[in-house]
Amino acid sequence: MAELKGKVALVTGATRGVGKGIAIGLGEAGATVYITGRSLEQSNALNEVSGSLQETQLAVEEAGGKCIPVQVDHRDDEQVHLLFKRIQDEQKGQLDLLVNNVFSGVRAIRDAYGKPFWQSEPTLWDEINNVGLRSHYITSVFAARMMSDRQQGMICTISSWGGMSYIFGAAYGAGKAACDRLAADMASELKPDNIASISIWPGIVGTEHITNFANQMDESDAQTTFGDGYNWETPLLTGRVIAALASDPNIMKYTGKVQIVAELAEKYNLVDQNGDRPVSLRSLRFLIPFTFSALRKYVWLIPNIKVPWFLLLWGILKSPKI
Repeated sequence: MAELKGKVALVTGATRGVGKGIAIGLGEAGATVYITGRSLEQSNALNEVSGSLQETQLAVEEAGGKCIPVQVDHRDDEQVHLLFKRIQDEQKGQLDLLVNNVFSGVRAIRDAYGKPFWQSEPTLWDEINNVGLRSHYITSVFAARMMSDRQQGMICTISSWGGMSYIFGAAYGAGKAACDRLAADMASELKPDNIASISIWPGIVGTEHITNFANQMDESDAQTTFGDGYNWETPLLTGRVIAALASDPNIMKYTGKVQIVAELAEKYNLVDQNGDRPVSLRSLRFLIPFTFSALRKYVWLIPNIKVPWFLLLWGILKSPKI
């Protein structure tokens, strides 16, 4: 178990999904976790996926951490500025970890799914990348100012395989590729201040939104895009991995790089909520059964060999839509 007692973290977009899992994982390690989101209390609207800051706060505290919910609309830079001012005042300038996770483009992706980019309104770009890519930059500015004063810290940006392989359209892919580049370029500028910047790729995470999205798709599309639940992760695994990273004394060796959650889980000997450990997105044990579902019952025979990055980048191996 990672040890983060006395550490202060901020997780943006933590009312549900990956953000909630990250907050819980940091809570397990004993951190004080600030969380942001627009919903303080659970909505009663029937057409909304449930989740609230108060629910996440309860889950983090049950896991052993201290959680401070702050209602923030990340479209408003002034609200973000006030958030960091509050952390500055309450924690006497201490912020050890920022997790850039907030993202409000799921509904826009769902509504535009299956259509080429030009058949959607140009505002699709903003719906996907405003509370997402842009928000990550803004929060990183404020976090880096606090961290540089103490000459330490880590910024994790939650990104996706979609920055390398087509998944949910041009706006989504460009945004995720930009998240990876943002993390890498921030790392170059933060390194002299001993601050790490890392891009994190979860696998296929069975969040409330993804499960709902998959259920609304026809069976063949769901199979191609999400793999019928094969090798899915829970949000908690990403949280446990980030907690392990934050407690790693050699964290600077990862700065500027993309890190895959399943591979870090293997390195740090971590398991998911159900006790399993998923395989990496670039492992043959994932790629072959994902592409050929009939082979899943023989998955134990497939070697857990990771495909080199340069093969994926050069397009020699065609990756599945994940």
